[in-house]
Amino acid sequence: MKLKLDRPIVFFDLETTGINVARDRIVEISVVKIFPDYSEKIKKRLINPGIPIPRETTEIHGISDDDVKDAPKFKQVAKSFYEFLENCDLGGFNIIKFDIPLLIAEFKRCDFDFSIKGKQMIDVQRIYHKKEPRTLSAALKFYCNEEHENAHGSEEDARATIKVLAAQLEKYDDIPTSVVELAEYANPSDPTFIDMMGKLRWRNDEVVIGFGQKSGMSLQLLADKEPNYLQWILRGDFSEDIKTIVKDALQGKFMQKSK
Repeated sequence: MKLKLDRPIVFFDLETTGINVARDRIVEISVVKIFPDYSEKIKKRLINPGIPIPRETTEIHGISDDDVKDAPKFKQVAKSFYEFLENCDLGGFNIIKFDIPLLIAEFKRCDFDFSIKGKQMIDVQRIYHKKEPRTLSAALKFYCNEEHENAHGSEEDARATIKVLAAQLEKYDDIPTSVVELAEYANPSDPTFIDMMGKLRWRNDEVVIGFGQKSGMSLQLLADKEPNYLQWILRGDFSEDIKTIVKDALQGKFMQKSK
C-alpha cells in the first residue's frame, strides 16, 4: 500500500443495534492496526449491547441477541480497546458521520474520554465520493458517456434520468425490468414502516416512534406519559398522515394493524 505512515493507523468498523448515534449500541467491533512497517495487529470482539437487537438490524449484519448473550458488555472491554487505539490515526468507511461519534459515546458511558484531537481521520467513503461523484451528471457520463448539457434544467434533468435508467437496464442483467419489481429493488419496502420514511413503525401490533431519542417507544405510552412530545410532532415538520395518527393517539384512538 502506498500510504505513508509516521505512526500506527487503525481501520475499524462497528456493527450496532441501529443507526442512532445517541441511542444505539455496539454489538461487534473490529480493529485492524497497521504499523509504520506495515505489519498488522487485529482486535475483534462481539459485545453484549444491553438492549435488544432489532430483527431488521439482525437481518443486515447477522448478529442476534443469542449471539451476544454471553459476550462482555462494552464497559468490560473499553479499557483494552481504548489503549489499543491510543496514539493512532483513524481510518474506515463512513466513520466521520457514524462510527467515530458512536464509539465516542460508548467510551463516554464508560468514563473514557476518547478524543479525536491530534488524530488524523481517513474516511474512505469521502474519498470515494470525491473521486466518483454520485450526481446525475456523473451518472450520465458513466452510463452513457455523455456530458450533461444544461444541468439543473428540469426537462434536461428528466431526460438525462431516462437515458441513465435505459443504460442501467441494458448494462445489468440481474435487475428487474417491470416497474413493480424495479421499484422494490431500488427502494425495498419495510413491512414495519407505517409512513414512507419510517418515522412511525409497527412493533408487533403497536405503533412506535421510529426516530430520535424516543425511538422504540409506543404511541400509547407517550400519549399517557409524555403527551407534550406528541404535541411537538403536531407542531413540527411532519407529514399529514403522521400527524393524523398522532392526533388520534392523543384522543385515545390508536391505529390498528390490518390483518
